[in-house]
Amino acid sequence: MEKMEKMEKMKKHYAVMAAAFFAASVYTANAQTAEELLRFVDTNEVFETIAYTGEMVIEYQNRRYVKIMKGWGRGTSDSFIEFTNQEDRGAKYLKTRGRLYAYSPDTEKVMLISGHMLKESMMGSDLSYEDTVNNDTLSDRYAPSLIGSEAFNGRDCWVLELIAKSRAESYPKQRLWIDKQYRDVLHSERFALSGVKLKEYTALKIEVFNSRRFPTQYELKDLLRQGSRTTFTMRDVILDKPIADSVFSQRSLGR
Repeated sequence: MEKMEKMEKMKKHYAVMAAAFFAASVYTANAQTAEELLRFVDTNEVFETIAYTGEMVIEYQNRRYVKIMKGWGRGTSDSFIEFTNQEDRGAKYLKTRGRLYAYSPDTEKVMLISGHMLKESMMGSDLSYEDTVNNDTLSDRYAPSLIGSEAFNGRDCWVLELIAKSRAESYPKQRLWIDKQYRDVLHSERFALSGVKLKEYTALKIEVFNSRRFPTQYELKDLLRQGSRTTFTMRDVILDKPIADSVFSQRSLGR
């Protein structure tokens, strides 16, 4: 009898050890998979250079605004946008060396956007200036974990949760819905430190450029602005072609 009790205790002990080992293995595999998925997202969506014609449709308080622009970018560090629609013609934005500058054709002055101004809406859209200034990839800025899988718009997705590595990050937490087949980010949610959801991103159109899948149309909602959404569309997209350094200099703002 005593021998049988010892055997039962040993079985339970081994069962607990096996369960703990299995849980640790799953956790490790998930962590690795999460990191790999996030690196894939960075590789796929971060370009060497980009040139495009853009359209920004802003819907807010039962009004609709359409803004047209030309844009150029280099990696995550440099970008230049010039608006061409009649109401905003000549307005320009330059991001370089971690700083964001704006040129107003009305005042003919260049202004550095910094401090509390970074949290303001860009051209009345759901995009803040702060959203445009991050130079590092998601992998550099966040620690990812795979928290499950679920469908989004009929597509089977992995769900990643990202926790910011720095307390200075604009969004301490994010969640990504990544298509299991193509690894596209179909949807993301961005949260404040309190857990309040601040913004939602949804990919509307993804195109293929030389085997790279790249979102050319998406919707962004600032949930602190009731009834607001911005749809951004890129056309005539050219990826990974050389762009002159002069495009990303402050001289471009005054031309």
